[in-house]
Amino acid sequence: MTGSTPPWKRRSLRQGADQGPSDGPHRARDDERGSSETGASLEPVADRADLPAPADTTRTPAPVARRRAAAVRDKAREGVRKGGSRARAGLAYLADRIIEIAPRVPVRDLATLRRQFPGLGPEELADKLVTGAASATATVGAGVGAAAMLPVPPAMPTELAAEITGVAAIELKLIAELHEVYGVRPPGNLKERSTAYLNSWSGERGIDARKPSTVSGALNSQMKQQLRQQIMKRTIRDLPNLMPFLVGAAVGAVMNRRDTRKLAERIRKDLRRMQVPWDELPQLPALETPAHPLQLEK
Repeated sequence: MTGSTPPWKRRSLRQGADQGPSDGPHRARDDERGSSETGASLEPVADRADLPAPADTTRTPAPVARRRAAAVRDKAREGVRKGGSRARAGLAYLADRIIEIAPRVPVRDLATLRRQFPGLGPEELADKLVTGAASATATVGAGVGAAAMLPVPPAMPTELAAEITGVAAIELKLIAELHEVYGVRPPGNLKERSTAYLNSWSGERGIDARKPSTVSGALNSQMKQQLRQQIMKRTIRDLPNLMPFLVGAAVGAVMNRRDTRKLAERIRKDLRRMQVPWDELPQLPALETPAHPLQLEK
């Protein structure tokens, strides 16, 4: 037939090819289109049961990773615990040092103060005492700030502790002498009065000598806790004193002078409410001289 393909030019069927009818598009046989068996699939991999499941990123970490994370957490907790223990030990040491030096602080009684500052009334005399104490604590702060220039970082905690105890001694002396000026000396001997002044320093308040029952001559746990809190507050405020290049000296002087004046103002505010005029004061005995008095900044 005209137009038909001779038999010798017809293609032979490949092995495995589809031998079905030529019903494909353009009358093409399946051997020209490929096998009709299932081939590659466009289904998502996750829905294929014949392939391995993808890795689950939300699974629990391996045991080694868990142990490593637990070890890091334990080390962190141990570091925090040791740091807190050292801080508490440091505060306890400073508190014990201040308690130890309190009875050694030399205090001038009212008669001595009036001889040294003749012609001044109570307020003028109190102003003189506050000015002298503020200058002394400023000198201590400047000294510690200047020491921060030295290349001895390990000595800085020692310098800071020395500043706190030095400032505490000066302010304890100021508090005791302000009580003398306002005529409200607390009752008791040297040790009992020193404890009362410690309580006044840590609480930043005056002592009401008219109510002896409110004046505690013994250091109980509550007073020691209050003393440690005051030391911690002073320590945080004194940290800028350790800045180098004499900046710390200037900062230490200014901050100590300011803090001493603020403390004195709070004490004087309380003492004014319970002040006893000098002409109404009973004859008080002279204050005892400490066995080993401290040498304080002038």
